[in-house]
Amino acid sequence: MERDQKAELLRGVPLFGDCGKRDLGRIGRLVDEVTMPAGRVLMEQGRSGTEFFVIVEGRVRVERDGRHLATLGPGDFLGEIALIDHRPRNATATCETECRLLVLGHREFHTLLADEPRIAVAVMRSLAQRLRSLEPAPAG
Repeated sequence: MERDQKAELLRGVPLFGDCGKRDLGRIGRLVDEVTMPAGRVLMEQGRSGTEFFVIVEGRVRVERDGRHLATLGPGDFLGEIALIDHRPRNATATCETECRLLVLGHREFHTLLADEPRIAVAVMRSLAQRLRSLEPAPAG
């Protein structure tokens, strides 16, 4: 996959929403492109998370406590919060079909943030915006 295609997929991830084209390109150089077979578990509820995934091709089923939550497809992403907190996953994700994915690991992401403070600030801004969106609106 070309670098511009990776950057475009990463642009749709809220965590990277405040990153510019150059920074998305830098992140894109760190992601690996992998193919996973149907039935492969990408993440398991309750287990520590170390990777973030962007779906390039295929479908991924997401379940919590055995209940179907969503089916994700091309352009969708999962596991981005694990890049920040490295805590147990809150859902299980399984490839329904063969999937082509972009994968970014926790270690690579943190090295990037240490090396590129501009990207760290952009990620913090994106997180702050997401937190604000969860706050109730002030009474008018």
